[in-house]
Amino acid sequence: MILFGTNPIAWANDDDQTLGAHIPTDRILKEASDIGFDGIENGHRWPDDPRALKALLGGYGLTFISGWYSLNLLTQSVEDEKKAIQPHLDKLTHNGCKVCIACETSNSIQGAATDISKSPVLTADEMKAFGAKIEELAAFCAKQGIDLVYHHHMGTVVETPEEIDAFMAATGPFTKLLFDAGHCYFGSRGQDPAPILKKYVDRVRHFHAKNVRPAVMQDIRDNGKSFMDGVRAGVFTVPGDEEGGIDFEPLLRILKEAGYQGWIVIEAEQDPEVRGPYHYQSLGLKTLKALAAEVNLT
Repeated sequence: MILFGTNPIAWANDDDQTLGAHIPTDRILKEASDIGFDGIENGHRWPDDPRALKALLGGYGLTFISGWYSLNLLTQSVEDEKKAIQPHLDKLTHNGCKVCIACETSNSIQGAATDISKSPVLTADEMKAFGAKIEELAAFCAKQGIDLVYHHHMGTVVETPEEIDAFMAATGPFTKLLFDAGHCYFGSRGQDPAPILKKYVDRVRHFHAKNVRPAVMQDIRDNGKSFMDGVRAGVFTVPGDEEGGIDFEPLLRILKEAGYQGWIVIEAEQDPEVRGPYHYQSLGLKTLKALAAEVNLT
């Protein structure tokens, strides 16, 4: 079964909380529900208590999909990471979530005022060691009925197509992938994300339908700007936006051919004062549902 979700960062950003600070939480949830989403991912506005979270979202007819978890496996042991992640897994379990979205952030520059070309890089041996630790943690999550889905992300050690390849080779069957179309496009400097998705679709358990404005991306790349400079300038957008550079039809077709079942989430952060969340999220969902019907992805 395919479910369509959104992320509250379209309304209220997590990394720069001045973006959307004026938007009431009630409005975020009401608009997400009115637009027609089945669920929503985590945001800094939501309560941490699993029961309170379920009650809040349920009041708007929304399911809690999952939420970002910041890993620190490059700076601490797997055993320490297991202890740290357990409360998060408990929250996911209580809310019926099937995946845990995880990304290494101990040396990330995604929230820093740092040139995006300065993303941290692991050596081949470091990537193998990192992958082994991820796989051990993923097995721990799997025992609790939750797939760890690793989020390749700008500003982190798994950003480029080559790094995705190295990471996937360094991990095993318990480690799954969150495929993010926008981060794949950005990380590959504008290459078609379809070949990468096709290569790893059998291990994809979560899908972020993020689009990218190529002109903004190029400006960020050419002028030494940061990831958050890009977000504020509108580097990301939704499927269906004519300014976006990603064709989502081939991506959904690949998911269909692989028998993908799960969430397709519009995770597209923009300045809500410049680009209204209701309009853009509505456009994104309408586009995805039309494309899903076209390729018979149900």
